[in-house]
Amino acid sequence: MAHEQLTLSFQLCFRIYALERELMAAYRPLLDALGLTYPQYLTMLYLWEHEKGTVGQLCSALSLDTGTMSPLLKRLEASGFITRRRLRSDERTVEVTLTEKGRDLEEEALSVPERIAGCLLTNDKEEQGRRYDELKQVLDQALEQLRTSRKAREAAAVN
Repeated sequence: MAHEQLTLSFQLCFRIYALERELMAAYRPLLDALGLTYPQYLTMLYLWEHEKGTVGQLCSALSLDTGTMSPLLKRLEASGFITRRRLRSDERTVEVTLTEKGRDLEEEALSVPERIAGCLLTNDKEEQGRRYDELKQVLDQALEQLRTSRKAREAAAVN
Protein backbone atom coordinates (compact mmCIF):
# COMPACT_ATOMS: atom_id res chain seq x y z
CA MET A 1 0.00 0.00 0.00
CA ALA A 2 1.35 3.40 -0.96
CA HIS A 3 -0.29 5.39 1.85
CA GLU A 4 0.06 4.18 5.43
CA GLN A 5 -2.52 6.72 6.60
CA LEU A 6 -5.13 4.82 4.57
CA THR A 7 -4.55 1.46 6.25
CA LEU A 8 -7.22 0.14 8.57
CA SER A 9 -4.75 -0.25 11.43
CA PHE A 10 -3.87 3.47 11.19
CA GLN A 11 -7.47 4.63 11.69
CA LEU A 12 -8.43 5.93 15.15
CA CYS A 13 -12.08 5.72 14.18
CA PHE A 14 -11.75 1.98 13.54
CA ARG A 15 -10.22 1.41 16.98
CA ILE A 16 -13.06 3.39 18.57
CA TYR A 17 -15.62 1.43 16.54
CA ALA A 18 -14.06 -1.91 17.57
CA LEU A 19 -13.89 -0.77 21.20
CA GLU A 20 -17.56 0.25 21.13
CA ARG A 21 -18.58 -3.16 19.78
CA GLU A 22 -16.57 -5.02 22.42
CA LEU A 23 -17.84 -2.73 25.16
CA MET A 24 -21.46 -3.31 24.15
CA ALA A 25 -20.79 -7.07 24.13
CA ALA A 26 -19.49 -6.77 27.71
CA TYR A 27 -22.54 -4.74 28.79
CA ARG A 28 -25.12 -6.98 27.10
CA PRO A 29 -25.27 -9.87 29.62
CA LEU A 30 -25.15 -7.48 32.58
CA LEU A 31 -28.00 -5.37 31.22
CA ASP A 32 -29.99 -8.41 30.05
CA ALA A 33 -30.05 -9.52 33.68
CA LEU A 34 -31.60 -6.13 34.55
CA GLY A 35 -34.07 -6.26 31.66
CA LEU A 36 -32.53 -3.19 30.00
CA THR A 37 -30.97 -2.27 26.68
CA TYR A 38 -27.97 0.06 26.71
CA PRO A 39 -29.99 3.21 25.80
CA GLN A 40 -32.52 2.27 28.50
CA TYR A 41 -29.64 1.86 30.97
CA LEU A 42 -28.39 5.36 30.13
CA THR A 43 -31.90 6.70 30.66
CA MET A 44 -32.11 4.98 34.03
CA LEU A 45 -28.69 6.36 35.01
CA TYR A 46 -30.00 9.87 34.33
CA LEU A 47 -33.18 9.21 36.32
CA TRP A 48 -31.32 7.60 39.25
CA GLU A 49 -29.23 10.75 39.41
CA HIS A 50 -32.06 13.27 38.94
CA GLU A 51 -35.18 11.28 40.01
CA LYS A 52 -37.18 12.82 37.15
CA GLY A 53 -36.80 14.84 33.98
CA THR A 54 -38.63 15.98 30.90
CA VAL A 55 -38.29 14.16 27.61
CA GLY A 56 -36.37 17.19 26.30
CA GLN A 57 -33.92 17.05 29.21
CA LEU A 58 -33.37 13.34 28.66
CA CYS A 59 -32.83 13.81 24.93
CA SER A 60 -30.33 16.58 25.56
CA ALA A 61 -28.43 14.73 28.30
CA LEU A 62 -28.20 11.48 26.31
CA SER A 63 -27.72 13.01 22.84
CA LEU A 64 -30.81 11.21 21.53
CA ASP A 65 -33.67 12.55 19.44
CA THR A 66 -37.32 12.26 20.44
CA GLY A 67 -37.91 9.64 17.75
CA THR A 68 -35.49 7.36 19.59
CA MET A 69 -36.43 8.43 23.11
CA SER A 70 -40.21 8.02 22.86
CA PRO A 71 -40.32 4.27 22.11
CA LEU A 72 -37.51 3.68 24.62
CA LEU A 73 -39.56 5.41 27.34
CA LYS A 74 -42.67 3.51 26.30
CA ARG A 75 -40.82 0.20 26.88
CA LEU A 76 -39.44 1.38 30.24
CA GLU A 77 -42.96 2.36 31.27
CA ALA A 78 -44.35 -1.01 30.15
CA SER A 79 -41.68 -2.66 32.31
CA GLY A 80 -42.86 -0.62 35.28
CA PHE A 81 -39.62 1.33 35.79
CA ILE A 82 -40.97 4.81 34.97
CA THR A 83 -44.15 6.80 34.55
CA ARG A 84 -44.77 9.53 31.99
CA ARG A 85 -47.20 12.40 32.31
CA ARG A 86 -47.88 15.67 30.57
CA LEU A 87 -47.28 18.75 32.68
CA ARG A 88 -50.40 20.74 33.47
CA SER A 89 -48.45 23.97 33.09
CA ASP A 90 -47.40 22.98 29.55
CA GLU A 91 -49.27 20.14 27.82
CA ARG A 92 -46.45 19.83 25.25
CA THR A 93 -43.96 18.79 27.93
CA VAL A 94 -43.81 15.19 29.13
CA GLU A 95 -42.22 14.52 32.51
CA VAL A 96 -40.63 11.15 33.22
CA THR A 97 -40.43 9.90 36.82
CA LEU A 98 -38.99 6.78 38.41
CA THR A 99 -41.40 4.29 39.95
CA GLU A 100 -40.58 2.32 43.09
CA LYS A 101 -39.60 -0.60 40.84
CA GLY A 102 -37.29 1.74 38.91
CA ARG A 103 -35.69 2.94 42.14
CA ASP A 104 -35.21 -0.67 43.29
CA LEU A 105 -33.47 -1.50 40.01
CA GLU A 106 -30.69 0.94 40.95
CA GLU A 107 -29.52 -1.44 43.69
CA GLU A 108 -29.38 -4.32 41.20
CA ALA A 109 -27.34 -2.18 38.80
CA LEU A 110 -24.67 -1.20 41.32
CA SER A 111 -22.18 -3.83 40.15
CA VAL A 112 -22.37 -2.89 36.45
CA PRO A 113 -19.82 -0.02 36.38
CA GLU A 114 -17.25 -1.97 38.40
CA ARG A 115 -17.62 -5.08 36.25
CA ILE A 116 -17.24 -3.04 33.07
CA ALA A 117 -14.20 -1.24 34.48
CA GLY A 118 -12.68 -4.62 35.30
CA CYS A 119 -13.19 -5.75 31.70
CA LEU A 120 -11.99 -2.51 30.14
CA LEU A 121 -9.21 -1.34 32.43
CA THR A 122 -7.94 -3.75 35.10
CA ASN A 123 -9.18 -5.62 38.17
CA ASP A 124 -6.71 -3.80 40.43
CA LYS A 125 -8.90 -1.19 42.16
CA GLU A 126 -6.19 1.42 42.67
CA GLU A 127 -4.88 1.12 39.13
CA GLN A 128 -8.45 1.03 37.83
CA GLY A 129 -9.20 4.44 39.35
CA ARG A 130 -6.07 6.00 37.89
CA ARG A 131 -6.66 4.52 34.42
CA TYR A 132 -10.33 5.53 34.53
CA ASP A 133 -9.42 9.15 35.28
CA GLU A 134 -6.82 9.22 32.48
CA LEU A 135 -9.15 7.63 29.92
CA LYS A 136 -12.03 9.90 30.89
CA GLN A 137 -9.82 12.97 30.47
CA VAL A 138 -8.57 11.88 27.02
CA LEU A 139 -12.09 11.04 25.84
CA ASP A 140 -13.56 14.30 27.21
CA GLN A 141 -10.85 16.30 25.42
CA ALA A 142 -11.43 14.40 22.16
CA LEU A 143 -15.19 14.92 22.39
CA GLU A 144 -14.78 18.63 23.06
CA GLN A 145 -12.37 18.97 20.14
CA LEU A 146 -14.79 17.19 17.80
CA ARG A 147 -17.68 19.40 18.92
CA THR A 148 -15.60 22.56 18.51
CA SER A 149 -14.46 21.48 15.04
CA ARG A 150 -18.02 20.64 13.98
CA LYS A 151 -19.32 24.02 15.17
CA ALA A 152 -16.53 25.79 13.29
CA ARG A 153 -17.33 23.86 10.09
CA GLU A 154 -21.05 24.62 10.46
CA ALA A 155 -20.34 28.32 11.01
CA ALA A 156 -18.05 28.43 7.99
CA ALA A 157 -20.71 26.73 5.85
CA VAL A 158 -23.27 29.36 6.83
CA ASN A 159 -20.95 32.24 5.89
